[in-house]
Amino acid sequence: MKRLNVLLSAYSCRPNMGSEPGVGWQTAQQLSQTHHVWVLTRDDNRPSIEAERLLHPNPNLQVVYCQVPGQPLGLRSGQQLHYYLWQLLVYRIALQLQQQHHFDIAQHITYVKYWSPSLISLLPVPFVWGPVGGGESAPSAFVQGFSVRGQVSETLRNTARWLAEHGPLVRLTARRAKIALATTDETAQRLKKLGAESVAVCSQLGLSHSELATLAALPDAAFSESESPSRLLSIGRLLHWKGFHLSLQAFAQANLPETVEYWIVGNGPEKVRLQRLAKQLEIDHKVKFLSEMPRRDVLAHLGCAIALVHPSLHDSGGFVCLEAMAAGIPVLCLNLGGPALQVTDQTGIKVEATIPEETISELAKSMTELAAQPAHCKKLGQAGQQRARETFTWTRKGEYFSSIYHQLVSQSLQDSPENLSPTNPCSLPTATHFLCQPSLYLVDGCYPHQKRLFARKPRGSLALTRSMLVPDECQV
Repeated sequence: MKRLNVLLSAYSCRPNMGSEPGVGWQTAQQLSQTHHVWVLTRDDNRPSIEAERLLHPNPNLQVVYCQVPGQPLGLRSGQQLHYYLWQLLVYRIALQLQQQHHFDIAQHITYVKYWSPSLISLLPVPFVWGPVGGGESAPSAFVQGFSVRGQVSETLRNTARWLAEHGPLVRLTARRAKIALATTDETAQRLKKLGAESVAVCSQLGLSHSELATLAALPDAAFSESESPSRLLSIGRLLHWKGFHLSLQAFAQANLPETVEYWIVGNGPEKVRLQRLAKQLEIDHKVKFLSEMPRRDVLAHLGCAIALVHPSLHDSGGFVCLEAMAAGIPVLCLNLGGPALQVTDQTGIKVEATIPEETISELAKSMTELAAQPAHCKKLGQAGQQRARETFTWTRKGEYFSSIYHQLVSQSLQDSPENLSPTNPCSLPTATHFLCQPSLYLVDGCYPHQKRLFARKPRGSLALTRSMLVPDECQV
């Protein structure tokens, strides 16, 4: 297919990192394999990116560094303001670039947050928004179990999100999007309410082939006959919504051999509270809190685990779950957010988040089951590796984005007056029809095991499948 000129907005974008910086960089790198890509990012990402570009030159990837003068990035409280100011600067730069390069497509990559606007949506080219997340909320029954600090944080987050949803720039971004990609079902519903008429669920996460190889090669100590204690493992920031207070209570209830331990890797404001809870539950001799460590050490611990325990209450991503699957380690998580879409019944156990008591009890039963059945754990792990290889590679994600691009460009050409003809079936649907008809559904290419529809797909709307995304009426 023809190489397109693609403009990406990636506020967070750094090589050799996880989370949002990694998403920004990996998306740009993958798309540059088949397109000419320009990526707009912050100036403080320059050292990392340029060092990588010296090692691996890429003529199809151009990086444009944009920095708001005099705006420090240190304080988290000022990050949102900086992002808005950066967006204003980026729009001016994007207009200049558009005059020079005549982009075919613009796409917002990071922040992966639906309640932050993306002003490149105002360019006169088809705009793809996302994948974006952040529409997930902790079930109300669980909020009372948070610390006071956690409850205040949830209130502030919900308030900020509500204000942003009712702001003109976020709504404008949603309405300008030819398609909005949501990381979870919850975010998809919120995008629909904002006015994005075509919404599909697609994870923002991916793994490179080298990462898959590294994870697959981790020691298989979890299923060996070693005399060392078996362990359940959690990895993540120690925040209230990560739900580690639930997993600690479940571990205390579980019917486990004395040799089974629970290790928690990470730092955060909830650490002292969690250590105090472990002592109150009289399990502190079997629970180890490990501080943040180099990635290679974290992966070594992951390779020695019975299972990854990830009880997050609102997580749009959950990259550690994907890493565990790729490493052949089963995942025990709540049936919420991003992890619920990554993990299937064949690759792990998903516990319903009903009320805290029931959820803790089900987590405890699942821990007991996993510790008692190493053969079953290995089967789950093998299925997880297969799912990671088949569904969550950056190559697969690049192919998916490219298929969207070519369909949108084709529709844009159909919209031109000379191509509109009542005798031409492919003149319909036009892009206007595409935007104005309700169509909220999952993408086969990202979650082939799920066929749930949020709303009826209109006749002639984009069929986002592996059939290369052509209008239903024009499929052969």
